[in-house]
Amino acid sequence: MEVLASSSATSTSPHFTFYNPRRPSSFTFKPSIVSQVYPWESFPVRIIESRLLCRISCIRTNVNGSGFCGSSDAICKKDFLFHPLCRLSKSFTSQSGCFAINHGCPCRFRIYSSNLQKVMSHSEKLRQHVSFVFVRLVAAMLLVTSVSFAVSNEPSWALSEENLLFLEAWRTIDRAYVDKTFNGQSWFRYRENALRTEPMNNREETYTAIRKMLATLNDPFTRFLEPEKFKSLRSGTRGALTGVGLSIGYPNKSEGPRTGLVVISAAPGGPANRAGISSGDIILEIDNSSTESMGIYDAADRLQGPEGTSVELTIQTGPEIKHLALTREKYSLNPVRSRLCEVPGSEKNYPKIGYIKLTSFNQNASAAVKEAIDSLRSNRVNAFVLDLRDNSGGLFPEGIETAKIWLDKGVIVYICDNRGVRDIYDTDGSTAIAASEPLAVLVNKGTASASEILAGALKDNKRAVLFGEPTYGKGKIQSVFQLSDGSGLAVTVARYETPAHNDIDKIGVIPDHPLPNSFPKDEDGFCGCLQDSGSACNVNNVQLFSR
Repeated sequence: MEVLASSSATSTSPHFTFYNPRRPSSFTFKPSIVSQVYPWESFPVRIIESRLLCRISCIRTNVNGSGFCGSSDAICKKDFLFHPLCRLSKSFTSQSGCFAINHGCPCRFRIYSSNLQKVMSHSEKLRQHVSFVFVRLVAAMLLVTSVSFAVSNEPSWALSEENLLFLEAWRTIDRAYVDKTFNGQSWFRYRENALRTEPMNNREETYTAIRKMLATLNDPFTRFLEPEKFKSLRSGTRGALTGVGLSIGYPNKSEGPRTGLVVISAAPGGPANRAGISSGDIILEIDNSSTESMGIYDAADRLQGPEGTSVELTIQTGPEIKHLALTREKYSLNPVRSRLCEVPGSEKNYPKIGYIKLTSFNQNASAAVKEAIDSLRSNRVNAFVLDLRDNSGGLFPEGIETAKIWLDKGVIVYICDNRGVRDIYDTDGSTAIAASEPLAVLVNKGTASASEILAGALKDNKRAVLFGEPTYGKGKIQSVFQLSDGSGLAVTVARYETPAHNDIDKIGVIPDHPLPNSFPKDEDGFCGCLQDSGSACNVNNVQLFSR
């Protein structure tokens, strides 16, 4: 039997004609439940769901035509709802039209339709019930999982005082360190592994764990400072040190293969000065440790220490080697020494040169430079020489302030991180006091950190001519952080570029001209070389200030 549905353009409601080819009789009825042909979007949800569950075979017809669906099913099965029925077609008209239903039992269409609606109603209730139960089950599982996860994240032991100190150091690096990849490792995973595996039963073991953690960054300038070293560092930046009164650096290449560290100067009246150590002497050993491959930072740490303690030095003065035991004392550190050099026979070419030796950038640095400039100007100097050789740096702000003394305007330094330029330090000339006189700057491989920032700013702004050798190449900036037990961390917080956007890290600032190999590093020797035109270290004062 076939079921045929059709409608006409003038009809307001569809009619159904049931036709059985075996019995050539037909009848027509108008369902009372349908008053008009609904567009697809207005079908009730229940009918849409029944279509999704049933495969209804449909064809599209014109409003004046008819549709026909055929079926090979000849027998109606009682389990009608549990077998595939017809296929759903998407060929409904937008406003009116016909659809055909094909099955082998037209006489039971009303019954099956009624049963279908009942089953769909029960299915809806069952689905809602099952959905509600399923949601509750999923919520319960998520709750149990989250609680288990939270519990698993908590350490199975109580954090000790040593663990907390380690975590304090870890957080300091996490927040401040310039490289947010932490040398290509998971910083959080390192923390968890360290808390589980590193022994931290006493303070010394905790310090060892912190040093081991910092070593994974592969950054020689990010380092741990025990309480005494941290205290010494802070006092050094304030202009006072406890040590033997030595300023040290690397020997010049002209002096042959390196055999140790060279004495730049000995503080007047200090322990080293009283023992006869002077500029140019070579330190071969510190407390029986060779200085042949020792860095100046490591050597400085060894020379400093608590007041009243002693340090043993092996010193070479010319061919003579002597062993000395010096007692550390607290002494004031003046970072600036100056001298007026008068060059005879050069009345037209800078006859009076003001020499300023800047040894470090402590809290007194910029003020001391200003004081030296004022003093030399009272003697009517014609030009200045700023000696930054073996100045290993110090306080970054003091380096910036010293640059402002010499510049009338311009960028001093760009502060950068992994994403590019983060900050710019510049000057408008409001604090400049020596922006016009000719200026030469002396640098060497002992010139590092804040002194490289100053040298790069003066060179790139064409304020000064640089003489010497490439600087150390420390293009990173450190900040010092104190931990709760009095120890501290020196942490690399940024890198910098010169005003010409040169990244000097591991390259250094390149000078404009070299210096003679035998050029001295003290103020008296400097003046002697300028005054004696026949000496091997002589530099013509005109060449000194020409580009």
